[in-house]
Amino acid sequence: MLVVRPITPQDYAALYTCAVESGHGFTSLPVDETLLRRRIARAQEAFAREQVSEPGEEGYLFVMEDTDTGEVVGCSGIEAAVGLTDAFYHYRLGKVIHHSKELDIYNALETLTLCNDYTGVSELCTLFLREPYRKNMNGRVLSRFRMLFMAEFRHRFSNIAIAEMRGVSDENGESPFWGWLQQHFFSMDFTQADYLTGIGEKTFVAELMPQLPIYVKLLPPEAQAVIGKVHENTRPALKMLEAEGFRCRGYVDIFDAGPTVEVEVANIKSVRDSQKLPVKIGSTDNAKARYIVCNTQVANFRAIQRTLNIFSDHVVIDAEAAQALQVQDGDYVRFVTLTGAN
Repeated sequence: MLVVRPITPQDYAALYTCAVESGHGFTSLPVDETLLRRRIARAQEAFAREQVSEPGEEGYLFVMEDTDTGEVVGCSGIEAAVGLTDAFYHYRLGKVIHHSKELDIYNALETLTLCNDYTGVSELCTLFLREPYRKNMNGRVLSRFRMLFMAEFRHRFSNIAIAEMRGVSDENGESPFWGWLQQHFFSMDFTQADYLTGIGEKTFVAELMPQLPIYVKLLPPEAQAVIGKVHENTRPALKMLEAEGFRCRGYVDIFDAGPTVEVEVANIKSVRDSQKLPVKIGSTDNAKARYIVCNTQVANFRAIQRTLNIFSDHVVIDAEAAQALQVQDGDYVRFVTLTGAN
């Protein structure tokens, strides 16, 4: 059985493997021992913090474990509030009008403006599932369980959630969008800039990034073509988030121009549709539909996919599922259907 749980220090080697396999452009998983161990420690602090009245610096990092082998097969995270300590940069796509009534000339031109508009919002991040396990809707579970966690612990998160989508880059990690920045403003390649951002060294962005709005038409055609586009490997993740209600509102990454999507947490489909009922442990042999189901604990959070028998005042789960979720008769679980439109 695959179980999602909070990360522990013993998961470092597996997290490092995920970082290596995730490849270029995966900023939140740089191949850096110090940073990865720091992320694990920070996550442990977040899960251990019992009294949280509003979102702060907490970073929740989860792993998906195959309980039959003990192998960690993926990871997934939530940042409670971004940009509170380190600046959180985006480009905002906008328009300026150049109009001469006398000459009867009207031009609407797209611009890119450096901004920190998403400061303080929650972020879904660090989603990575290892190749052999990209089946049986495991990817959906690893992404969508976070929405159940947010639904259960609303006070820990902002009213707005975002997700940054990986932009277009080639097999060598080179980004067409970064090319013009590198040529005119920076003296480092894309992988180095991406790595520095991943380890929290963002000062160079404020120092070297163009501060005035940039006219999109002045960029090379290959850079213009990838603005707001996602990496081929990221399309399934974007489609899944769009089914949940996430939309791009004109914000893109400053390095690869990948889109950032946003939604009000209350309007996330899995948040709206999730239910919370007490458990009865019994047979689910006749159950058909599969659900993402989680317990209602923070430090001992667990989530799985399972068939359930749902009644008006309780939900029946089998003994194996109860053990995986660490729940007993009378404990509450939160659940949402796994199949269907999503």
